[in-house]
Amino acid sequence: MVKIRLQRVGKKKAPFYHVVVADSRSPRDGKIVEKIGTYNPMTNPATVELDNEKVAEWIKNGAQPTDTVKALIKNATK
Repeated sequence: MVKIRLQRVGKKKAPFYHVVVADSRSPRDGKIVEKIGTYNPMTNPATVELDNEKVAEWIKNGAQPTDTVKALIKNATK
């Protein structure tokens, strides 16, 4: 199964995440299929950049977003 989830790339005490499409069996920071956005919780307010076309295409093809990514997608489309 393919999931849309966060991949942490920030340093200690300064998280930064890539929103990626990955196999659900791969580790959090492991092999990915495609990078479709970024999320920076350290800015005020938090910065979310998503490629909405790619997100919609992956969801249409059966990719399941995690709960956190689902909330980011919902807030980014407002």
